[in-house]
Amino acid sequence: MKTIIFATSNERKLGEARIACYKFNIKVEQIILDIEEIQSDDPIEISANKSEKAYAKIKKPVVVSDTYWFIPSLNGFPGGYMKDVAKWFTSEDFINLVKDKNDKRISFTESITYKDSSQTKTLSKEYRGNLVDKPRGLGNSIENVAEFGGFTLGERREQGGYSHKPEEYVWFDFAKWYSNN
Repeated sequence: MKTIIFATSNERKLGEARIACYKFNIKVEQIILDIEEIQSDDPIEISANKSEKAYAKIKKPVVVSDTYWFIPSLNGFPGGYMKDVAKWFTSEDFINLVKDKNDKRISFTESITYKDSSQTKTLSKEYRGNLVDKPRGLGNSIENVAEFGGFTLGERREQGGYSHKPEEYVWFDFAKWYSNN
């Protein structure tokens, strides 16, 4: 069995990684590192920079992930700032931001970057959904108003699941690549 070290403190991301990687006989070990994230409008740049910093700290092959949120009617807000914005905003704050907008679309791009002594590999995937008019489920503010496939992320969490099927995660793509390298 192969093993990968995943630098994250996010339990949802860890669970998604483990479910997808398990299908490829890859064990995911968590490490929590204090890494200062750069601010950028480029999700791949954020993820790549995080991987460089994580690798420099542990000197072992490592994988990081970053989620970049995009609301078209708000000119792409909050972008790479969601981690902070989700602490500041309630679910109702997100609803109020778009209540007078015709366009309720939202997307997030999950980027995973692997780094070792000789290579850096980034895989990304965009997930598209809509903002709902009323919070549903358990989780942070955005998770209760961002709906994908008929359910908010908070409702999926409340049901004991994750946002998508394991085969739809970018982690599945990563695990397929990693198992062949």
